[in-house]
Order: sequence, then C-alpha cells, then structure tokens
Amino acid sequence: MAINVDQREATATMRTVSRRILPFLFVLYVVNYIDRANIGFAALQMNEELGLSSQAFGLAAGLFFWGYFLFEVPSNLALARFGARRWIARILVSWGILATIMAFTHSATQLYVLRFLLGVAEAGFFPGIVVYLTYWFRKKEVATATALFLTAIPASYILAAPLSALIMDHVHWFGLSGWRWMFILEGAPAVLLGIACYFVLTERPADATWLTERQRAWLTAELDQEQQANPHARKLSTLKVMADPKVLLLAVVYFVYQAGSLGVGYWLPQIVKDFSDGLGNTAIGFISAIPYIVAAFGMVWWSRRSDRLGERKLHSALPLALAAVTLIAAGFTHSPVLGLAMIALSLTGLYGFKSPFWALPTLFLTRSTAAVAVAVVNSIGNLGGFFGPYAIGWAKDSTGSATGGLIFLGGLVLVAFLLTLALRVGGGAETSAGQPDTGEASPTSSVPAP
Repeated sequence: MAINVDQREATATMRTVSRRILPFLFVLYVVNYIDRANIGFAALQMNEELGLSSQAFGLAAGLFFWGYFLFEVPSNLALARFGARRWIARILVSWGILATIMAFTHSATQLYVLRFLLGVAEAGFFPGIVVYLTYWFRKKEVATATALFLTAIPASYILAAPLSALIMDHVHWFGLSGWRWMFILEGAPAVLLGIACYFVLTERPADATWLTERQRAWLTAELDQEQQANPHARKLSTLKVMADPKVLLLAVVYFVYQAGSLGVGYWLPQIVKDFSDGLGNTAIGFISAIPYIVAAFGMVWWSRRSDRLGERKLHSALPLALAAVTLIAAGFTHSPVLGLAMIALSLTGLYGFKSPFWALPTLFLTRSTAAVAVAVVNSIGNLGGFFGPYAIGWAKDSTGSATGGLIFLGGLVLVAFLLTLALRVGGGAETSAGQPDTGEASPTSSVPAP
C-alpha cells in the first residue's frame, strides 16, 4: 500500500537509514580489505624471511582470488537462504581466524594454502553487501550509498599503510617478526566484528525497529514499487544468469579492472620503495597512503554525479580511460613525484568506476536475480586479482622493474574501457547515441543522496 510522505520526511528517513547502516558496513569493509591486502606490506619483511621471489609473492597474493572465485556464488546463495546477518557474521569470523593464522606461516607452500583459504572464507562478502544495499536504497541513491561503502577500500590503505609499517617496525613481542604481529593484530578485529554483526545488522526495512512504523511502510512500498516498475528487469535461474551474455561481459570488464586495480594495490609499497633506497617501512607506509586519499575523494564525487544524472554506463567507462592513460604514464616516468601523481590519478579512475558499475546489473535484472549476477561478475572478475599481481611479479623478475607490468596493466584497463562502451543495458544505461534512458528514474520525487 502506497504511503504518501513529503520531501522532508523522505529525506529524513533515508538519512536515518544511511547513518544506521553505512558506518558499520564501512568498518567491516575496511577490516576486510586490510586483511586481504596487508600481504603487500608484509612483503617488505616476509619475502626475505621466507625466501620468496617476486613471482612467488605475486602467486601468493593472487591465490586468494581462486578461493574467492570457486566459492563466491555458493556463498551468495547461502546468504540469500540464511540471511545477511547470520551469513556475513560467519564470513567475518572465519576470515578473521585465517588472517590471524597467517602469522605462523613458515614456507611458501603454507602461505599459498592460507591465502587460498582466506579467499574461500571471504567469498560472498562484497557481493552480499552490494545486494544488501539494494534492500535499503532506491536506484537513484544506491550508487552514492555504494560509493560511501566503497570508500572503505582507499580508507583501508590509508589506515593500513602507516599502521602496518609501524607494527612491522616496532612490534616484535615474544621473538616474532613484525610482519607476523601485523597479521595477528589486523586479523583479530574481524572475529570481534563478526560477533557484533549478528546483533547490529537488520535484514530488511520491515524489520527495522529503529525506524518508525510509517517510515518502515513507506520505504518498503517505495522499494517494491520501484522493482515492479522496471520494465527491463528479467528474472532468471542461477544457470541462466551464469550464461547471460550481458552478465558475462560485465564479468570480463571486472576481470580486467581487477587486474589493474589489485596489481597496483598489492605492489604499491614495493613500487614506492623502488623510488628511493633510503626509505624505511614507516615512510613507505605514509607515502603509499597519499594516492588513496586522492582516490577516496574522487570516487565519492564521481558516484554522486552518477546518481544526480541518473547515468551509469559512461560513469563506469570514463574512469577506466583515465586509469589506463595514467597507469601507462606511470610506467614510463622516472620521476618519483610524477610517478606517484600518475598512480594517484589511476587509482582515482579505478575506484571511481566501481559504484556506477555495480548499479548496472539492477538495470536489466530483478533484485533477486541481480544478487546472483553480482556474485557471478565478482567471482569471475576477481580472478583478475590473481592475474594482475602475478603479471607485475613476472615483469619485475624478468626486467628488475615493475615498469613493464604497469604499462601492461594500463593496456588491459584500456580494453575494459572499450568493453564497457560496448555494453548495452536498459533502464538507465547510456544508449548508443549517448543519451541516458529515462527508464531508471524513480516514479517518486527526487530525494538528495544521503
């Protein structure tokens, strides 16, 4: 049943939802990304202690994504069956335990196994959260909500870079190396947050006791009406989703994107170290945080622009063009300052891409089907997280420099840009003429993004 509310009441409701949900999800994702990416900082000490070559480190960093790939779709189906609160809590606890156990690695083989299992444990977390946000935010708000959640990625690097370096330099309790304590101290919070997750998350607006009855009824009706009003949405079986050409094209785009993004992310501390032999771990940590500060602001601004204009395709494609050009430029430059500036711009493009991109599946699929599509795209796409770090490791072992790897990844991101331009989706994506389809617009009055 439709509930009539004025603009002020609608805005107040969405702000309440944002303040109740987004900060907690933000913290979860910060911890998530720290635990999957801190191996890049551990490498500053770990590689020598374990006798890892650059190629072996790239393999260890990337094996995480094979575990992620194999268990992503099953995990997202389990989330739909057991509910976000229970399943996300399970994910956090299991990955926290495994992230902590990595501190006791004594060989390359053990590291390979634990990185793979960490991917298995984390599988389903990100796509589950992306779908969870669609339970609470309308289409005209979801890209901004997703962007505010995704700022956890650059925030995790901003926090982890100096934190990880400080732990490695100054924490050597009980005779354990600093990189081992880094895994322990950064892995344990996931277990505690997993327990908290069960009590903090609310499944759906209808269950939100922290909203008034009128607010619950209005938001539920808005989301249901929006879903029913989308003429482009299709409901497909799991197998048909996995074989859908549009979904597979999104997966290819995301694969190439992840190769570039995580190739840079995992290797950035070592790229910065190559700028100068005199940099210590702490200095490397603080310098490595700079590109992510720039990227965080750029991502939120670009996603708000996408929501305001109701356009997704070009807002997904253009950041990839920026990232491709600046990655290639970073590979050719020999100036540390210019190189860091180019990496900052490339990360801004790579992160600016994410929020509009994850709004694309909901333009041509129903919400329940989009949940599976997001898992498929994320699982296949995340294999790029294996390919990118490994490619840079191979290039560095072969040439003694990561330059060739950066140029190669820039070329891959350029391919992702072209593929995104080729994508055709209904209900709000950019048409071939470059005009936004008005099918995405909500029938309700516009509410400013929270």
